[in-house]
Amino acid sequence: MKRMFFSLLMAVIFNGLFAQSVDKAKDLLKANNLAGAKDEIDKVLMVEKNQKNPEAWYTKVKVYNAIAADNTLKGQYPDALIQSLDALKKYVQYDDKKSVLLAADGYKPVNEIYQGLFTIGAANYNAQKWSEAYADFTNAISAISFMYKQGWIKQSMDTTSTLYAGISAEKSEKRDSALIYYKIIADSGITKIGGNDMGEIYKWLSDYYTRKGPAEKANAAKYIALGKSKYPNDIFYDELQLDVLRKNGPKDSLFAKYEEINKAHPDSSIYFFNYGLELYQYATDTSSGKRVANSDELIKKAQEKLLASIKINPNYPQANLVLGQIAYNEGVEFQILGKPKGNTNAAELKQRQDYRAQSAKKFDEAIPYLEKVEQILGPQPKLKKADKVALRDSYDMLVTIYESKKDQAKIAYWTDKYNNVDKVH
Repeated sequence: MKRMFFSLLMAVIFNGLFAQSVDKAKDLLKANNLAGAKDEIDKVLMVEKNQKNPEAWYTKVKVYNAIAADNTLKGQYPDALIQSLDALKKYVQYDDKKSVLLAADGYKPVNEIYQGLFTIGAANYNAQKWSEAYADFTNAISAISFMYKQGWIKQSMDTTSTLYAGISAEKSEKRDSALIYYKIIADSGITKIGGNDMGEIYKWLSDYYTRKGPAEKANAAKYIALGKSKYPNDIFYDELQLDVLRKNGPKDSLFAKYEEINKAHPDSSIYFFNYGLELYQYATDTSSGKRVANSDELIKKAQEKLLASIKINPNYPQANLVLGQIAYNEGVEFQILGKPKGNTNAAELKQRQDYRAQSAKKFDEAIPYLEKVEQILGPQPKLKKADKVALRDSYDMLVTIYESKKDQAKIAYWTDKYNNVDKVH
């Protein structure tokens, strides 16, 4: 009985010493002696038997929060809020009174942890310290997640920290980490965060998975569909799919996609133009040694698409240029076929005369389109490189056409235009 009494007495003494140590740390905190409070609470928690005491952990939370907010000490202890969050988790783990201490403080320490982590992250982000900002925002997200699990807040997702964690990861060249946070945003269907539009996030995910190739085909399709549903007027998603088909898919699939786009965007001159151009390029490609079997049919269809483009936008120079080129190239082909040869019979002579007539007809078809390019671009004092090339090509073809007609005045006029493109524009 004496030994039992002695052990019990010692336990009471030790508990009293513990209480005095925690109280001392609290008094030092109250007196704003933060360094002393830190040393005191750290000593308490270094003792193994104090490791399960919730009050000690809660006191550490308050002390370390104060350090993180102190301009003198926060640089000395840059991980103060991280340690505070860990201490908060320990407090919850060992507290059997359902966070009564935290509730008594109005959950203020919880908000201090999150707001402190976010503020540090924002400062590092603005300073373009991307790796540090990424770590700070992920810690802020961790704090919010823990608070939500405890039922202290109703919102499970901190959208702002999630967004900036993703951006910071991307800028730190951690694309796979950025993927995690961007997916959270897109999967939630969010289109605005703090006034910022999330359109680029959906594009980023679509592009990311598309670049991964066939292995990520399902994810690519998922985020392309999701992006199109959120931003139906954004041409990015159609362009992305067209690019994949252009590189990997059969031409029939590419053209079928264009047909789909033309129906979805009947007022888009650019898509009719692009479709017409690709049809024509494919129809006249001789890299395999000859043109495709249905070349004439495809060229006719290309002209239909280009005409649809200029019907929507008559002042689209590129569409007029390609329509002029198509007629011009056919004129050149007939011109070659109609060139005089050696000994020939009457039937062959008649055939070549017909070819020359067809050449002249095609050249006449080309003239209005090529002159339209001049009407659109010629009056402009300064042109972009692509427009300058289009204008020069139009002049070049007009010179050749009028050479075939032996019209010296027109030859001189268009030659002068051709020679002075760089000077005038």
